[in-house]
Amino acid sequence: MNSSTEFQRRVFNIVKKIPRGKVMTYKEVAGWLGDLGAARAVGNALNKNFDPQVPCHRVVKSDGTVGGFRDGTQKKIEMLMREGVNIKNGKVTNL
Repeated sequence: MNSSTEFQRRVFNIVKKIPRGKVMTYKEVAGWLGDLGAARAVGNALNKNFDPQVPCHRVVKSDGTVGGFRDGTQKKIEMLMREGVNIKNGKVTNL
């Protein structure tokens, strides 16, 4: 049984399309949803994701910092770096 809301499913479908080694910002995901003001809601939706097919770690803050992650910021950084994302001082350098 899928208990995700329609909004969460829409967020997850966008995030599933982010290729390995690339990132999007929470605001960019919100823009794809048609509501630039929904960046915080995007983050909240991703925090509730338990599907490994949804690469939540590929969504970062607009200032380049990696942002939150249920498994911890360091784990998110490690996952991104393994995929080839450049990170220096906790910030994505190739946004």
